[in-house]
Amino acid sequence: MPGQIPTGDIHHLRLTVTDLERSREFYTSLLGFGIAAESPPPGDPSAEAVFKILFGGVVMIRGNLLLGLRPMAPSGDRFDPDRVGLDHLSFAVPTRRALDDAARVLDQHGVAHSEIRDLGEAFGICVLIFRDPDNIQLEVSGPRA
Repeated sequence: MPGQIPTGDIHHLRLTVTDLERSREFYTSLLGFGIAAESPPPGDPSAEAVFKILFGGVVMIRGNLLLGLRPMAPSGDRFDPDRVGLDHLSFAVPTRRALDDAARVLDQHGVAHSEIRDLGEAFGICVLIFRDPDNIQLEVSGPRA
């Protein structure tokens, strides 16, 4: 019988976006990501080599998670969770109160969101759902009580 790959936590993920600056502002101002690496400006001698890694985008960091933004989607394209690929991305918070705080922050930023939903004993969490500028569903998940 074949073995298994001993995976750990998610190291990084990259999202394809339509507007790099709009998405960058969303993830840095709302979710507190910092910038870890950026594509050089056009005309920079290293731009071509770096493009093969960053695709004209940016890599952000928060804690141990690296989140890349890849501005390769055509303008007007929208995320569809019913196609093969990502359905949603959920960020953990430590307490139920942090979910209430997150809802207030979303309100302050004018970001539409769901009510906080209790997923029941089997899951042991509550979630707050919202969407990024490209319609990618995001959640904040925290303990029930």
